[in-house]
Amino acid sequence: MIGYKVGDESVKAGEFIPFVNRIWPGDYDADRTSAALSRTLNITAYDGPRLVGCLRILSDGYFFGTITELLVLPEYRRQGIGSRLLQLAKENAPTLLYFGSQPGLEGFYEKNGCQRSLQAYQLGKSL
Repeated sequence: MIGYKVGDESVKAGEFIPFVNRIWPGDYDADRTSAALSRTLNITAYDGPRLVGCLRILSDGYFFGTITELLVLPEYRRQGIGSRLLQLAKENAPTLLYFGSQPGLEGFYEKNGCQRSLQAYQLGKSL
C-alpha cells in the first residue's frame, strides 16, 4: 500500500538522488540537492520504506507557486500515484500553482483537472 506525506522534511539527498536518477539521470550534488529539498514543500509517496513518487512545490506563500517537478518511478506509473500527488498539492499549496508539462503529458494533467494557462518559457543559465 502506498503511503503519502505532505510537508515531508524527512526526505534527504541520499534517498532523493538515487530516486531522481531513475527518472532524470544526472550528476547531482548532495549538498545542493539537500538545499533544494529544504526550500520546497515536498509531497512524497512511499511503498513501505521506498520513495516511489515526489512532487515539490516552490512558493512565496502569497503571489506565486510552482510545481518544480512531479516524479514517479517508472514501475509505479499508471497506478494513481501521480494523480494523488497532484490532488495533495492542490489541497495543500499556499497559492495557485503554475507549472510546465513535458511534451506528451498534457493529457495526464488535463485529466487531473489542470487547465492550460500561460505559455511556458525558459531562460538558460549555466550551472
